[in-house]
Amino acid sequence: MPVSPSPLLDSPLADSPVTEPRLSEPPAQLDVAGALLGLLRASDTEVRSDVQLEALTLAVAADLPVLLWGEPGIGKTAALTQLAAALDLPLTTVIASVHEPADFSGLPVVGDDPARQGVPMAPPDWAVRLVRAGRGLLFLDELSTAPPAVQAALLRLVLERRIGALQLPPGVRIVAAANPRASAADGWELSPPLANRFVHLQWTHDHDVVVRGLGGTWPRSVLPELDPQRLPESVAFARRAVCTLLAARPGLVHQMPRSEARRGGPWPSPRSWEMTLCLIAFATAAGSSREVLSLLVRGTVGDGPGLELLAGLDRMDLPDPETLLADPDAAELPERGDLRQAVLDGVVDAVRRHPDRARWDAAWTLLVRAARTGAPDLVVVPATTLATLRREDWDVPASIEHLAGVVSLSARADRAAARVTAGRTVTAPAARAGGPAAPGGPGTPGATATTATTPVKGTPRPTPTPGPSTAPRPAAAPEPAAPAATPGPAAPVAPAATPAAGR
Repeated sequence: MPVSPSPLLDSPLADSPVTEPRLSEPPAQLDVAGALLGLLRASDTEVRSDVQLEALTLAVAADLPVLLWGEPGIGKTAALTQLAAALDLPLTTVIASVHEPADFSGLPVVGDDPARQGVPMAPPDWAVRLVRAGRGLLFLDELSTAPPAVQAALLRLVLERRIGALQLPPGVRIVAAANPRASAADGWELSPPLANRFVHLQWTHDHDVVVRGLGGTWPRSVLPELDPQRLPESVAFARRAVCTLLAARPGLVHQMPRSEARRGGPWPSPRSWEMTLCLIAFATAAGSSREVLSLLVRGTVGDGPGLELLAGLDRMDLPDPETLLADPDAAELPERGDLRQAVLDGVVDAVRRHPDRARWDAAWTLLVRAARTGAPDLVVVPATTLATLRREDWDVPASIEHLAGVVSLSARADRAAARVTAGRTVTAPAARAGGPAAPGGPGTPGATATTATTPVKGTPRPTPTPGPSTAPRPAAAPEPAAPAATPGPAAPVAPAATPAAGR
C-alpha cells in the first residue's frame, strides 16, 4: 500500500537547511577593559584635613595668584581638579611652555583702516571661553619650563588679568604649577618680577594618604569657611601685624635676594607684603591653624621675614606692660617661656622709658611673681637690667630678696662657664705646641731635658735636669734658637737633651 507523503515534507520548509540555535557573542575586549578600568577608578572618600589644600583654598579665595612647587607626579594637577570641583569652577588648563608670547599678550589683527582704528590684539580661544563663562579656574601648568620671553608675557596676565584687549572677569582665579629646575625638562628660573606676583606653596605628598588612597579610600578635604562676624577684626589684626613688624624692621620692606635661584621664589617687597596682609586677614576670618598661616606667609615673603612675622603675631596677644605695672599682684603671665620672657622684657623697657619709684617697685613685684610661677632663670636678665635703673633716693624693695639667690646662682654659673672656656682656650694652643712626648724625654732613664716650650700662664713649665751646660730659662716670649752648646758659660737656651756619659 503506497504511503502518502507527509504534509510537512510538501511544505516549503522541507527544503530549508536545519540550523543550530545561536549563542550570544563574547563582548569586545575594549569593553572588558573599560569595565576593569571602571572598577579600578571607583573609590570611596573620607573627610580628612589637608593643610596644603586649605592654604591653597584661602589663597584662591583671596584672589591671589598661587604657584605650586613640587616634583613631577606629586599630585599637583589632581589637587587643582579637586579644588575646582569643590568650588564649582570650570577648570581651564594651559601649558605655558608650549605657547608663544603672543598667545598671552594677544595676536595682532589688522582691520580695514589700521591708521585710524589701530591694530587690536585678539585673545586666544580659552580666554574667550573664560570671559563668556564669567568664572573659572585658570591653571598655568609647567611654568618653570616656559622661556623668559613667555614669562615676560605672563606678567600682565598674572597681575592685571588682561590678555590682549580682553579683561578677565573677577570670578576667574589663577593657579600655576612648576617643577624645580633640577627635575624640569629644559627648566628655567622664574624671573624676579613674575615670582614676586605669586604665593609660592611647596607641594608634597602624604605617605598615609597615598597608601590609603591606593587601597580605595581617598581623602575629601573640608574647605575653610569665612566667618562674617570676624571680618572687621580680621582686617584690623592683619594691618597691625604687618605694620608693627615693618615699623620695627624697615629693611624688610624690600629685600630682593642676591642669588638667581632665591629670586625665583618668595621674597619681601611692598607688593608681597600687601599680599601677606590679605592672607593674614583671610586666615584669621576662617579660623585657620598656625600651620596653614605659616605656609601662606612664608610662601609670600620668604622664610626669614615670614618666621619673624609669625613670632610677632605671638607677641601681639601679650598683655600690655602698663596694665601689668598698674596691678602687678593680679597679673597673668604667659605659660610659654619665650612669651613670658618677652613680657618681662617689655615691663622693664616700660620702666626705663618712664622711670618712677612706684613703677620700679611694681616691676620687682612682677619679677618675683614670675620666678615663683615659672622658670626662675627667665628673670635673671630682666632683674639685672631693672637693677641698673635704680635712682639714689630709691630704697631697695623687700621683694628683691626673693630674687637674690636666683641672680647670684646665675652669676656664679656664668663665671664658672667663663673659667672653663678660658681654660680650654689656653690649653689647646699649649697642647698643639708641645706635641707628643719623644723617646728619651722626661721620666726616661738617662734623659736630662726635653725641648724647651713656651711657658703658659697658669700651667707648670717642665724644669730641665740640672747639669753643667743648662741654665734656667726666663719666663718670656720664645727667642730664636741658639746654636749648639759649646764648653763654657751656660747658654741662654737649653740645648737638646744629651746623655750624661757623652759629656
